[in-house]
Amino acid sequence: MSIIWPKPFLEPDALKQRMLILSALDIVLCQEEWLRRYQFDPEWDENTTFASINNGAGDDLYLLFTPEGVIVKGFDHESEMSPHAREEYEVWPGIYEQVPPALLHRLDDEAFTKEDVTFCLWRESTDHVWKTGNVHNRQGLDDGSDFLLGMIYDIPEDYVGWAEAYYEVKVSVDVVGYLFANTSITKEMIMVLNPEVDLEMVMKELQAIGFTVT
Repeated sequence: MSIIWPKPFLEPDALKQRMLILSALDIVLCQEEWLRRYQFDPEWDENTTFASINNGAGDDLYLLFTPEGVIVKGFDHESEMSPHAREEYEVWPGIYEQVPPALLHRLDDEAFTKEDVTFCLWRESTDHVWKTGNVHNRQGLDDGSDFLLGMIYDIPEDYVGWAEAYYEVKVSVDVVGYLFANTSITKEMIMVLNPEVDLEMVMKELQAIGFTVT
């Protein structure tokens, strides 16, 4: 039997919007796609939106927004719950067993490396709470969820602190705050965030993910 996810987490629509904003900021701040931490694709599959976080150090988070609901799969490569830390290289007991089949099936795509998982949560379209599996973890091992879900920043200042350290540039808190509040950006704001940016290319990329440029 599944259990209620015990930690605070965004509502599905707010989660999707936040991932869109973080991806848009990455597009503006970083021209090299492979260096970006956040990805967002509103047309990944029919009626399915894909989002991901990859920190470049072997840890990742995949989020799929589907007609059946939302599924979130996280992998912390240093977690003792990683399949790589187990003799038989198998998924930790309880992570996937209670996931609704229609949502679990979404992870079968090779792009999601289904077996690389240390935690999973989901929310069916009829649910009012996030759920997770009844994971066998009596020792209280760290599944990496605080670490990875913490990358979905709630506060503009927290994002700016990370971005300035990662991209080694000065990032305007005011502009980031505007994006967090409005889910849109102006050409002037793009130039404030990254004066050396190829404006035309950035606008094309933002358009592709469905982010509004006013």
